[in-house]
Amino acid sequence: MRTTLGFARLLRAEWTKFRTVRGWVIGLGVAALVTVLLGLFSASGSHSSCGGPTDVCPAVPIGPGGEAVDDKFYFVHRSLQGDGAITVRLTSLTGQVRLPDATPGVRQVASKVEPWAKAGVMVKDGTRQGSAYAALMVTGGHGVRMQYDYTHDVAGGSGGVSKTSPRWLRLVRSGDDLTGYESADGSRWSKVGTARLAGLPATVRIGLFAASPGDLTVTQADLGGVVAASRFAQATGVFDSASVRGGTSGGAWSHDDLGATKEPDGSIHHPGGLVKSGGTFTVTGVGDIAPRTDGMTVEKTLSGLPAGLIVVIVVAVVFITAEYRRGLIRTTLLASPRRGRVLTAKALVLAALTFLAGLVAAGVTMPVAAHILRSNGNYILPVGSLTQLRVVAGTAALIAVVAVLALALGTVFRRSAPAITTALVLVILPRILATTSVLPADAARWLLRLTPAAGFAIQQSIPAYPQVTASFSPQAGYYPLPPLAGLAVCGGYAVLALGLAVLLLRRRDA
Repeated sequence: MRTTLGFARLLRAEWTKFRTVRGWVIGLGVAALVTVLLGLFSASGSHSSCGGPTDVCPAVPIGPGGEAVDDKFYFVHRSLQGDGAITVRLTSLTGQVRLPDATPGVRQVASKVEPWAKAGVMVKDGTRQGSAYAALMVTGGHGVRMQYDYTHDVAGGSGGVSKTSPRWLRLVRSGDDLTGYESADGSRWSKVGTARLAGLPATVRIGLFAASPGDLTVTQADLGGVVAASRFAQATGVFDSASVRGGTSGGAWSHDDLGATKEPDGSIHHPGGLVKSGGTFTVTGVGDIAPRTDGMTVEKTLSGLPAGLIVVIVVAVVFITAEYRRGLIRTTLLASPRRGRVLTAKALVLAALTFLAGLVAAGVTMPVAAHILRSNGNYILPVGSLTQLRVVAGTAALIAVVAVLALALGTVFRRSAPAITTALVLVILPRILATTSVLPADAARWLLRLTPAAGFAIQQSIPAYPQVTASFSPQAGYYPLPPLAGLAVCGGYAVLALGLAVLLLRRRDA
């Protein structure tokens, strides 16, 4: 009981110290205000439109999970009521990529299949973009896959298709469950995976499809960083032995170029197509069926965080170095024979106060700045409420962890200037270098794995989906570590620095 009461008195004493120094309290207020104002200022200066100032941007499809998706492909389908299955043999998968015109006006293409180009069989809840689906496919470079509801990807066998080795695909519906099977000969089948599409209606569309994302080229910029460019690409799948069994399969085969972009005259820009000859279907498709990753993310509203962190670092360092400068540290340490508890009390008080300031700053900035961005015509990739909460609370936690790290550095150096400089070099500088076009992408990723700047990963709202063709670089806002793992790296630095500070308090400042 004495120990508990003694530590409670230490906490109360450190809280009293902080709140009675007006500069420290004002400093935390300034840190929060800087974060808010810079975020709102950045949002107010960002404008976007689709063509003219009065043009309305087309709606972005939303998937079953509430995420923005790409849902553009060529679909040859018929209705299926109740349970059933489709079986088909994919005999070839080819592709074309548009190259820069060597002669102006003369189209130049090359034969190439994109790694995530795909052709196969699908069950889909109608032909509305963003509707639920499950698909079994052969890809250009990743073998057989089963994908469903845009964000889910299950690997099957590594075999693709060739002139001597076609691939059999079968997709079976049983209620809300869709199960995919693959075979090399149509006799021996192996299961790829099962998808549960909750609420799938009794009547669905079942059939064949083809799609290809653009040809992505990532090059190194002259001054570091990466430059990503995407060129038009299409995929063509040749199917035969197609059969639909079970349920009530009605009507002839229909075909739709889902998500096709239309020219002003109503014609389709880069259309897909179907050529049917006897029992052979040649399906050509453009686009992708995947979560959308190109767009503004909610964490962009918190662009003022690095500036706010600089103020927090200064306040956290001065919270301890002021006692060294005024010769009060020995008086503070006399309050407890266990000196580590004094620093722990300081760290807890500082962490609580900075977390609260960060929670207010992020909680105000994110919704207000997002509203401004949308009013200016910007599209923000939607995320769920839990993700938004994680970004706000995670930002506050990051501020608190950095404050504790700065406090520990202040204890180690006992002087403000070297402690503040070290904290800035460890936290702010790596983040700036990694997220601007200064370093090569690989170097930037390592910097965000090995330094406390890894903690900024807690703000990432859109994951880097492996089945999406995109440049998931730090410059594009994608961190190499998962959000909680990145915060843990930053926390590890804070714990190590705090441990060193406690050791020095016991030996050097005894």
